[in-house]
Parts: sequence; structure tokens; C-alpha cells
Amino acid sequence: MRLPARQFFSRFLIPPPEGGFFLPENQTPEPHYTNTGPGTHSTEREGAGWRAAVNNDNRYLWKHKDLLDVSQLSREDTVHLLDLAASFQEINRRPVKKVPTLKGKTVVLFFSENSTRTKTSFDMAGKRLSADTFALSKSGSSINKGETLKDTAQTLMAMNPDVIVIRHSASGAAEYLSKLLPCSIVNAGDGWHAHPTQALLDSYALRQVWGNDFTGKTLCILGDIDHSRVARSNLYLLNLLGAKVRICAPRTLLPAGVDSWNCDVYTNVEEAVRGVDAVMCLRLQLERQEAGLLPDLMEYSRRYCLTKRRLALAKPGAYILHPGPMNRGLEIADDIADTPQSLVLNQVSAGVAVRMAILYLLTTRNEG
Repeated sequence: MRLPARQFFSRFLIPPPEGGFFLPENQTPEPHYTNTGPGTHSTEREGAGWRAAVNNDNRYLWKHKDLLDVSQLSREDTVHLLDLAASFQEINRRPVKKVPTLKGKTVVLFFSENSTRTKTSFDMAGKRLSADTFALSKSGSSINKGETLKDTAQTLMAMNPDVIVIRHSASGAAEYLSKLLPCSIVNAGDGWHAHPTQALLDSYALRQVWGNDFTGKTLCILGDIDHSRVARSNLYLLNLLGAKVRICAPRTLLPAGVDSWNCDVYTNVEEAVRGVDAVMCLRLQLERQEAGLLPDLMEYSRRYCLTKRRLALAKPGAYILHPGPMNRGLEIADDIADTPQSLVLNQVSAGVAVRMAILYLLTTRNEG
């Protein structure tokens, strides 16, 4: 049986602070975020974050069986999820990084494409909540023997998992499974379509330095927009949270119909990054160069690599993000990839906390 949120957080997550654990019943705290810079931690910010999650969890109804795309989330859903992730982040700072929250639950990681960060962080998220996690890759499954996605999914469902996390090369694969299976489905990236957990962790990393309100902030997404599920999910979520978005790419790497997207479109990097608060570089998928969409990699690097000189055109202290893996010297210069302005490792850390929150919300939505 699911513990009420107050009992859950008081028992498993955070020791009572001085002066007592909870605010009075009639007082709902407003989270306060302090712009402390990348790699730093604000006790005031995080404390308010978990208090908000504790107070709101009892009366917030999470209505989603699956997480297929950020477009299914309201702003309230998103803020609730990120507040909850801030609470779970505390676990990741402990010497013993495990709580029995999802003991007895089963999470299957079904990845038919290569992954380091997403697969590992989902595995770690499940384990830190005491769920049983099992990984399945294309190379180690009957898919290589000609088995269909439907048959593989039904085989997995016969083992009665609570959640299946899927990454697949076909856009719409996660939605297909969600209609076929009764368990929760999490989209860990489907073709060029969507990567909702990446967008959520990116917003979490930005919220740590920008605060809870993105209004007035501008972020430039730079790189292969056409083939990027990360760009599509981030564009929606950042707009939802109040930020303005610019995208920049060679014309051959901009999708058809991009002029109708809710963003400003550029082909010149210097113009795109001028005055922005953050730049998100995307991985250049090297197979695109083989498809003839780029003249050559040196030309791309010369015109679209984020360098110290180009970053200087952004606002002072502008942050740098990258979903990884990075092609240093091609998408981002080596001398700025590891600067204090870089949130790349913050994104990795945020991934575990955000995915813990997602697994918790999906597996406990019908309990308590």
C-alpha cells in the first residue's frame, strides 16, 4: 500500500529540519529559488522544493498512465514532477543512496538503440527506489531473429512488469506499446519524434540556476534540428515554462515546416546566440554527413561549432547544455565544454532524480 506523502517523505527521504518537519496545515510554502550558479547547491531552494512536493503530493492527482511526450503534460504536471525530482535529489547525495519506496515493483529497460546516459540513469533510478530492473537490448533479444515489436512486448508483458522503458528507432513505437499493454510505458526516445525525459531533466538543470520561472529567459538550440527528438521535446517544454526559444542550423538540417514552430529560426550562429541566456548544443549525427546533408565536417565545425568567441556574444554568464555524447571540436569547442558555465554534468545528475520521480508517479498513481 502506498504511504501517504507526509509519511513517505518523513520516513524515507529527508530528516526533519530544525524547528519541525512540516509547516502548519493551512500554510502552503512557495518554493524560492536562488541563482547560485552551476554545480552549486542552495539549501533554501532545495528545502522549499521538497516541502512543496510534500504538501502538494497528497492532493495532486497524477492522471497519466504513460509518459510518451512532454506535450501530454500541463504546466502544473511539469512543476509537480520537477518539485518531486528535487526531493529525490536528496537521496542521491546520501552516503547510502537507496530507499524502499518501490520495493516489489519491476521496471524493464527495453533499448533497441545504443544508450549510455538514459539507460544507466533509468537503471540507477529504479534501483535507488528499490525496484527490480531488467535490461533488454536489441542485440540480446529475439528482435535480431525477426521477432516483431508486438511479439516482444507481449512476451515482456507476460512477465507482469509495472513499467517498460523503451527506446526505439521508429517514431511512435512507445505510443504503440502504450495502446497494446496495460503496464506503464515511458518513452526514452523514439526516432526523431520525442525524448520527454531528456527535456524534463534539461529543465530541471536550468531551474537550478534560473529559478522556478523561466519568463524572460531565452535559450538557443544549436545543431541538427531536423533529426533531433531532443530539440522537439525541449522546444515544447521550454515554451510551456515561459522561456523563449531560438533554433539554429544549416538549412539542410532544419525540418520542413519549421517556420510554423513556436520559436525564432536562424541559420547564422552569431545572430542566434546574441543576447541569449543559455545555449543547448545538439549532437551532430555523423551519418547525416554521409547522406550528403553537409559539405564536410570541417565546414560544419567552422560555421556552427560553439566557441568561446561565439559564446561571448550571449549574455554574460550564459549557460551551456548538451544532451551528450559530445563531439568535441565539432559541435562545441573543447575549451568551453568544461567551464563553470557548463551544465552538462548537472544534466546527468538531474537525469537520475527526474527519472526517479517519473517511476514513482507512474507506479503509484493508482495506490493510496
